[in-house]
Formats: sequence, C-alpha cells, structure tokens
Amino acid sequence: MQPRIDFYTASPDALKAMIALDTAVSKLPLEKSLIELVKLRASQINGCAFCIDMHTADARKAGETERRLYAVSVWRETPFFTPRERAALAWTESLTQLSQTHAPDEDYEQASAQFTPKELVDLTVAICTINSWNRLAVGFRKMPQE
Repeated sequence: MQPRIDFYTASPDALKAMIALDTAVSKLPLEKSLIELVKLRASQINGCAFCIDMHTADARKAGETERRLYAVSVWRETPFFTPRERAALAWTESLTQLSQTHAPDEDYEQASAQFTPKELVDLTVAICTINSWNRLAVGFRKMPQE
C-alpha cells in the first residue's frame, strides 16, 4: 500500500485538536496499561497497522508482557486478563463496531460493574479517540516505520 497524504501537514489545525484530545486522554486517571490494551484492541478491529505497531511498542515499554499482547485479539478465550480489563475490552469492541453491536446492554452492564460513571466516560473518550486516530491512519494509509 502506498501512503496517501500526510494528514499532519495537510491540516495542522485539525491535527492540533486531535493531539490535544490525545494528550487529555493520556492524563485521565485510568490505568495506562488498560488504555494501551484498549488502543491495541480497537486498532486490531480497525486493521490499523500503524497504530498496532505503535501501541504494542508503547505497551511493552510500559511493562506489558508479550504473552498478553499476543492474546489481546482472543482475550475472551484466555485467562490472562482481569475482570476490569475484560469489561474494557468488551466495551471497546462494542463501541468500535457500533454499527453492528449498537452497544448492547450486556457490555454496558459489565463495564458499569467495573468502572465508576466518571471512569466509564473517560474510557469511552479513550475508545473514541483511538478510533479517530485509526480512521486517519487507515484512511490515509499511514505506514509503520521499518
């Protein structure tokens, strides 16, 4: 695949807003490891090679294990994730595939049992943000560095 346009230089003001949102997400009081798992899972669903590469590297730097990273795509079939992480991953899948799932009550109830209302809003904003980045990167074919 060939990169299409460099969205950073094509619209600096739009990217400034995206970066500000991403910076705000990074300051939310959720576990950084949880946020990296969410970013990785959304990026897997969206087929974003650039973001998968970036977030696996970031997760490793933050101490995440290879075993858990390899298992994110099959998290339901593994014992490696906590109930809180499972709830976040289910909510991530529901919101990332919104046109198919319509955010079912079961996933909302699971998330609500693990997260306070504020945390659930923060988690949802984090999910929205990575989905926006994925759409930019996939749409404009941003490639991981070799």
